[in-house]
Amino acid sequence: MDGTFALLFAIVGLTDMGLNYCDTGCLARAPEQERFSIAAGRVQFQEEFIGEEIYARYEMDHRFGPFQNAIGLSVTDTGDAWLGFGQMWTKDFADGRAYVQLHAMPGIYIQGDGPDLGFPIEFRSGVEVGYNFRSGVRLGVSYDHRSNADIRAVNPGLETLQVRVSIPLK
Repeated sequence: MDGTFALLFAIVGLTDMGLNYCDTGCLARAPEQERFSIAAGRVQFQEEFIGEEIYARYEMDHRFGPFQNAIGLSVTDTGDAWLGFGQMWTKDFADGRAYVQLHAMPGIYIQGDGPDLGFPIEFRSGVEVGYNFRSGVRLGVSYDHRSNADIRAVNPGLETLQVRVSIPLK
């Protein structure tokens, strides 16, 4: 996997912004449902599953145009950690019962006993598809990719496949 998710995030998000948000300000600040999410899943490196990861994310109470800010922290069973801040683009479908979400978040990778990703700055981008419960809780499956975007010659990348539960706050 390469920068496909980041490119998809940019194309879809900017297209949505241009079509649906620019009449009131393309990146105008607006309220959004604040959420805390927790995910657990498997880590893949060089096409092999190498361990497990827990990922917590706080989705802020506002957005700019279609982009909601979020901060995330993940830790693997080999002691690797990633902390990042970025944006999410979310779209409900099926009468609001389902959603698709794209995210792009630059962050810092701290290597434990896991793989050398080539540089401490690692960009995390991915896609999530899930179900919206009537209570506002979301349950989704997420797949994402982390890499240093060729900032350094060593750029092997890392993928995660996770199940995520997002709980609305307030």
